Amino acid sequence: MQSAAAQMRQRRWKQGIAIAAFAWSLLAGGETFAQSPSTFSQDFRLWSPVFMTAKLPSSFLAHLEVQPRFADLDEAGHIDQLILRPAIGYQLTENLSIWQGYAWVGNFNQPHTPPRPAFFEESRIYQQILYSRKFDSFKITSRTRLEERWIEHVDGTAVRFRTGLRGMYSLPKAPEWALVASDEVFVHLNTVGARGPQAGFDQNRFFVGINRTFSKYFNMDVGYQNQLLNSRSIPNLANQMNHTILFQFFINI
Repeated sequence: MQSAAAQMRQRRWKQGIAIAAFAWSLLAGGETFAQSPSTFSQDFRLWSPVFMTAKLPSSFLAHLEVQPRFADLDEAGHIDQLILRPAIGYQLTENLSIWQGYAWVGNFNQPHTPPRPAFFEESRIYQQILYSRKFDSFKITSRTRLEERWIEHVDGTAVRFRTGLRGMYSLPKAPEWALVASDEVFVHLNTVGARGPQAGFDQNRFFVGINRTFSKYFNMDVGYQNQLLNSRSIPNLANQMNHTILFQFFINI
């Protein structure tokens, strides 16, 4: 006779297998549904953002991001985007902060036909709520952001909502190393003209990797990001998947 504890472990194991199989079937089925030679494309990319955050007097915070992004790495490879994103924040509590920021986005080598050129710019302002809390070896961070976007050659203001959750687990025997996973979903809240974003799902970014802490001032992530995108020119919900090697550098002063 199996003990009650052994039976419980066996049931949990079977449940885990069933859940994993179900999730895989959804992913495989979804990709089959969305993927056809004429509507679904994939690309191999590299992103290497640098995030710098500084504490200022009176609970204020300063932030700056520099994000170079490269596309078509399985072929010749080229820069796809460059994002410069400064922000000012205020620490409301130990775990909660609010932010107001600006972003300049340069889009390079875009494979679009006129009226959109191979290079075009975008300016954004955004408002953000950031929540972070640590539980022993586990840390969670939640970020919710609202963006107002002005895209070159697009009339009007595009509004986009995005929210993400990040978890980091420090290894007990090597606390300078941690396992990291995050997911962020993007939704367009309005439709902007004939050439702008269309209301609805925009993209999802899922990341899994490792983090290495070098000091209280510097740490970095290395891992894989899956970016699932919706292009308004094609009727499917998702029609592009980017497989991205992601190096993220965090500087805190």
